[in-house]
Amino acid sequence: MKDFVFNVDTKIIFGENQLSELGKEIKKYGKKVLLCYGGGSIKKNGIYDDITGELKKDGIEYVELSGIEPNPRVDSAREGLKIARENKVDFILAVGGGSVVDLAKLISGAYYLDVDPWQVVLDSSKIEKALPIGVVLTIAATGTEMDPFSVITNLETKEKLSFASDLVLPVFSFMNPKYTFTVPEKHTVAGVCDIMSHTMENYFSLGDGCYFQNKLSEGLLKTCIKYGPILKKDPKNYEARANIMWASTWAINGLLDSGKSTSWSVHPMEHELSAFFDITHGTGLAILTPRWLEHCLDEERQETIGNFARNVFDVKEEDDLKAAKEGIKKLYEFFENLGVPMSLRQVGIEEDKLKEMADLAVEHAGGKIKGFKTLYGEDVYQIYKASF
Repeated sequence: MKDFVFNVDTKIIFGENQLSELGKEIKKYGKKVLLCYGGGSIKKNGIYDDITGELKKDGIEYVELSGIEPNPRVDSAREGLKIARENKVDFILAVGGGSVVDLAKLISGAYYLDVDPWQVVLDSSKIEKALPIGVVLTIAATGTEMDPFSVITNLETKEKLSFASDLVLPVFSFMNPKYTFTVPEKHTVAGVCDIMSHTMENYFSLGDGCYFQNKLSEGLLKTCIKYGPILKKDPKNYEARANIMWASTWAINGLLDSGKSTSWSVHPMEHELSAFFDITHGTGLAILTPRWLEHCLDEERQETIGNFARNVFDVKEEDDLKAAKEGIKKLYEFFENLGVPMSLRQVGIEEDKLKEMADLAVEHAGGKIKGFKTLYGEDVYQIYKASF
């Protein structure tokens, strides 16, 4: 296990009866809020009224940035910055899922800089001061409520890139499982796939001696396998929503990869799909992950994948290669049984773009995608083809 520092200073306020504390938490940092949210579902399900009611009760002024896209776009950050600066806000409240929170992070990091926000995505070291951010989470998926990462799309350049800064880490996150009751089935299961992908990106590594972290990962994956199908049948099951919501936070807040040298592989491949075709992120991850594991499967990696099969999917096979193949098959079948489309063709990806996207995925990663197995342009292309 390698040396590491683990320190995530986000206050989590979890449960169905906690929102009355919202105003008190905001007032620790500011008194004029930029309220960020997406396409308006929070107005239909009552969450908007809950939030604004609490803000009014505590005398907190707010202005709004609405309509944030599922794959958040830098254009929306430019609009949000304009609103925030004109109204001299001192706090950002992101109400939604990963897209809303990620965009809020970009606004936060760019607020004190005299540069276009896309320049912040390209070089987050520019951030030396940021507006504080709070979150009211409405979908379990990305874990962005307790991490310093953000992913932003630039439609003009067809790029979907990530940046990170501890300065944009949310200072608090309210997590009410009931606020996820009305999330549509498609996005619920895509969220489960996203959580599992985050966990597997951290899990699949070689020779790191991180037995403890790997056991945590296996437990988290088994949590998704247990509760994902329950949510598909019973979307208002509080126990299932609560466990999936908490799993999403711990999949990517730094705990699972502490002591490891992990570089993610599936996410940079998926980002090109979303940048070109604006598909649902978790769906793209589910399509690619089994094919990526098949591509990685060799003599050096078969033991790790075989242990994954045995410890996550309860495969009984003792031979590593046979167990690995069965585990990959079970992972594919799990996603398929959740109702996730399992080919790129099904989600509208065009075959003649596969090579271009593969080359760009590698280019954006600096010439190769490091990780469980190093991937070059031809490797990514073959994974795309196998997924088509």
